[in-house]
Amino acid sequence: MHLASLRCSFLSKVQKFSVSYCSSPLNHLKQEQDDRYRQKNQERKENEEPSIGSPARIQKLIASQSDPLLAKEIFDLASRQPNFRHSYATCHTLILKLGRSHHFSLMEALLPSLKCHHYSISPSLFARIIQIYGDAKLPAKALKTFYTILEFNIKPLTKHLNQILEILVASNNFLRPAFNLFRSAHKYGVPPNTKSYNILMRAFCLNGDLSIAYSLFNQMFKRDVLPDVESYRILMQGLCRKSQVNKAVDLLEDMLNKGFVPDTLSYTTLLNSLCRKKKLKEAYKLLCRMKVKGCNPDIVHYNTDISGYCKVGCAADACKVLEDMPSNGCLPNLLSYQNIVGVYAIRAFEDACEVLFELLRYGNSPHVDTWAEILPRICESDDTEAMWDILKRVLKMEIRPNTKIVQCSQALQSVWMDARTRFNRFGKMFLLTEFTYDLDKSNAQTFKVQSTTSNLVDTIRLDVTSNQGSASHTCIYRLRVHGYEPSSVLILGIRA
Repeated sequence: MHLASLRCSFLSKVQKFSVSYCSSPLNHLKQEQDDRYRQKNQERKENEEPSIGSPARIQKLIASQSDPLLAKEIFDLASRQPNFRHSYATCHTLILKLGRSHHFSLMEALLPSLKCHHYSISPSLFARIIQIYGDAKLPAKALKTFYTILEFNIKPLTKHLNQILEILVASNNFLRPAFNLFRSAHKYGVPPNTKSYNILMRAFCLNGDLSIAYSLFNQMFKRDVLPDVESYRILMQGLCRKSQVNKAVDLLEDMLNKGFVPDTLSYTTLLNSLCRKKKLKEAYKLLCRMKVKGCNPDIVHYNTDISGYCKVGCAADACKVLEDMPSNGCLPNLLSYQNIVGVYAIRAFEDACEVLFELLRYGNSPHVDTWAEILPRICESDDTEAMWDILKRVLKMEIRPNTKIVQCSQALQSVWMDARTRFNRFGKMFLLTEFTYDLDKSNAQTFKVQSTTSNLVDTIRLDVTSNQGSASHTCIYRLRVHGYEPSSVLILGIRA
């Protein structure tokens, strides 16, 4: 029993020693295998991600470059790396960068690579390429892009068609190719919409081919394409250019009968044409109908009608239109009054000044052209004293605190002084004083005048004979006249 016990103990010890001895070379072998695995994994990662960076990093680097040629060099350098594949976003960014900088040959050379690498191409890329060609005034390349889309087995969108049509019709030489593309678009599964028809209708109207534009308009109904307000307006503008205003008015009626509400530009077109044809009654009726038909007339419509009446000398009718404006929520502006004043200045000066009072009452400053109409009429008037009283009322109205001060141009100076000379009771001017402004003294300097005997002075004229040697600008920015208002007794004595 004792020997057995010893034997068991010995074997146990030997067994433990043996296990401990064998475990050391196994751990060393496992360590070597782990090292080799890590090394292979590192090599694989290095092959997958070259030192130049990931596709996402390259895309950001190219997008940040202001120089498109440098961006192209970065793209080419990355392309030469083993197992490197650019992302679609990188190609998209570089193509647009090259196109916008007008490197069209480089841009076009990149397009086939998209097809070779089987990228999923967004239709928006071609829309932007078309726009780039349009901005560069290259209609032929824009047209070619339509067929390039087909080569990529992508169905062009109606948006692409309309983009190309707008670019083509902008050049008269490409009007016919635009029409041919429009007619053949349905063969490629691209149905023209209302905008497509409007683009061509406008182009043919501007080109004077009104019959083709009408044909396209009628074709819309046959192909179940609903025209819009712009479609009608384009035809109305074309008819008015051909002086066919009656047909344009009939088209407006057809438009209203079909439930369309004409826009302000449609009415402006008709009003202008009617006034040019001197059909002023029809123009005024149309102006009155606008609000009833859902389109409130604005200042442009009223001024068009007022201008029409003024051109034929019907100032009273123009005033009637002017009176209608506030009740319809539209206040007159400077142009509204100026047209009427111009007519009255020729025929009834006092009425012109009354209109001018209204203009000033609303805080508007008369344009220099208005004064150019008023002042010569004053000079030609026989009753200069009465005319001058009217003009003084105008000037008094104008210098109210909340009213702009009129800025008469230098060209009116001689007219103004001639008018003032004629309004002077004695018909003469006399010298008050001569002085020299001293630059070494204070800014504000006062000079005494010579004796004026018993003359009343209501107008001061300052003549600058020498501007301190400068011919380009003046150093005088304000002139103040000090005096006193004469008593009524003195005035009566002088007039007697």
